[in-house]
Amino acid sequence: MATLINTLWEGVRYRGGVGHWAYQFHRLAGIATLLFLAIHILDTATVYFFPSLYQHAIELYRSTPFMLGEIALVAGVLYHGLNGLKIIVFDFWPQLWTHDREVKTTWAVMIATFFLWLPAAIWMGNSLVQCNFLNVCGG
Repeated sequence: MATLINTLWEGVRYRGGVGHWAYQFHRLAGIATLLFLAIHILDTATVYFFPSLYQHAIELYRSTPFMLGEIALVAGVLYHGLNGLKIIVFDFWPQLWTHDREVKTTWAVMIATFFLWLPAAIWMGNSLVQCNFLNVCGG
């Protein structure tokens, strides 16, 4: 356990620049997406065997912390996908890779993620406000 904690701490503490942070965010977004998918598969499986448990899960997912988490998850999925495309391009065409291009494409991925995420965040945030604060949820 101490080795895991040390590894995680050194991963955060290391100051390798933009490439390091792109790597860390890519891994974090991948783990978050995997966790979401695992939970989603498990709770969907309960719909047939334990309908009351499924209904409880749906009510839990409509809570503010879970809805905020879903908004963040959309950003993570978008970032993971776009950064994955960047990695694929540099892996298939290594002659394109330079440190300068790595920095520029990492920033391009972050900016593209933000602009693709923004409409979804507004739409999902509107649902969050309506359902949890105005009590006019549509379902």
